[in-house]
Amino acid sequence: MTATETTPRIEPDARVWLHGNWDDYERLLTMRGEIAPSRFPASVRRGTLPGMVHLVDLWLPILLAAVAVFVVSSVIHMALPIHKGDYQRMPGEEAVMAAMRAQGLSSGEYMFPSCSSMAEMNSPELVAKRKLGPVGFLTVPSGGFAMGKSLLQWFLFSVLISAVVAYLAGLALPRGAAFSAVFRFVGTATMLGYAFGNFTNSIWKGVAWSTSFKFLFDGVIYGLATGAVFGWLWPTVA
Repeated sequence: MTATETTPRIEPDARVWLHGNWDDYERLLTMRGEIAPSRFPASVRRGTLPGMVHLVDLWLPILLAAVAVFVVSSVIHMALPIHKGDYQRMPGEEAVMAAMRAQGLSSGEYMFPSCSSMAEMNSPELVAKRKLGPVGFLTVPSGGFAMGKSLLQWFLFSVLISAVVAYLAGLALPRGAAFSAVFRFVGTATMLGYAFGNFTNSIWKGVAWSTSFKFLFDGVIYGLATGAVFGWLWPTVA
């Protein structure tokens, strides 16, 4: 028996199965009438094919991509005028804030006029309040607004997005994948993580669609930056 006869050929879909349940892959081979998985080397049976990329292999692009997004977002929000009109000053701001303090307004999410049930929402009294207006939503953060805390949370969120995208890319792309392939896959997946989150606010909370499309633009830029970092640092074939 030759060497080629003792070592089974691994088909393109084997890598995907090896990331999951080996028993499922064994059943797949059995149905195809191919050689039993026991004939594979031990390393292959453990799901460690030579071309596989694990999450630990991508720790550097994960962190550098988060840094890149942090820097790019700072430029977009501080140096460019694109988001300067997202929020407007409330007329009579001092009087409104004084009234809220007098009511002992605590941190939380508020809707006005508010209701406690679907029946109350359709009551004549609440319908009249909505027609009279204003209707809106109010967020009062706990402890007030802290720029440092928000920036830290934003960076950690970017690390999380990069880590999830890295996991998906490791399932889909082998070591030594071309820059263009890594860039397209990682960039698209990253954009999905950043770009569309604000759309639900336009749908349910009345946030201007122009604002949501600005954040869509931001997400595309973050995707490009992350895709470039991963394409640059994607693991090569050992």
